[in-house]
Amino acid sequence: MKKRKVALITGASKRIGASIVRELHHSGYNVIIHYGSSAEIAHDLATSLNLQRENSATCLQGDLLSIESIEALAKKAVSAWGGINALVNNASSFYPTSIESATEKDWDNLLGSNLKGPFFLTQQLLKTLTSHRGCVVNIIDIHADKPLSNHPIYCMAKAGLAMMTKSLAKDLAPDIRVNGVSPGAILWPETENETKEKLAILEKIPLKSIGETSDIANTVKFLVEDAPYITGQILTVDGGRSLSM
Repeated sequence: MKKRKVALITGASKRIGASIVRELHHSGYNVIIHYGSSAEIAHDLATSLNLQRENSATCLQGDLLSIESIEALAKKAVSAWGGINALVNNASSFYPTSIESATEKDWDNLLGSNLKGPFFLTQQLLKTLTSHRGCVVNIIDIHADKPLSNHPIYCMAKAGLAMMTKSLAKDLAPDIRVNGVSPGAILWPETENETKEKLAILEKIPLKSIGETSDIANTVKFLVEDAPYITGQILTVDGGRSLSM
């Protein structure tokens, strides 16, 4: 029996991460669902996927702000099925930090989850990704290019992730492809937006709707499975919103 490919997706217990997990699993991958604190949700997702295909999904906890935890996560991920073919750096912290109120803890958290974690996790998986001629997909943000008010640290972190994508694509070729996906408005934040605020966002989107998590998952799947000659690129999935930002 042909050995299945393996994908590690960070921040994968819910929302966009879980959609990416389901799409890659549907495409035949064994999936490693990384989570920070959402253990129950992550394990429920793995259970549902294992009911569809036995021994095809597992969960791993890891603190992406800690080098020691990242190293342990990488080792456990490789040992799950003997290697990693695709790494999707999706985990992210997101919240406002005005220049007046930002703290060092905010800096460490936002830079850590959005940039430090992806960089060092990629580093720890270089050997297995190289041997499998694998790929990395980084989930970035349209605000890496056009800043969001009162989110300077988050925007800087995502801008760094965008440059990391291009830099590593150059440095790791031809063995590893590195690309990115920049979502626009895909899900409303878990903290409820005011109706007026939502309408203002929709007004800026030419397609006049927010996207679905499947829009991001399908784009990730394309870059992982169907784009062998694409590297160093960041695909924007935003309904055209960045055209008018």
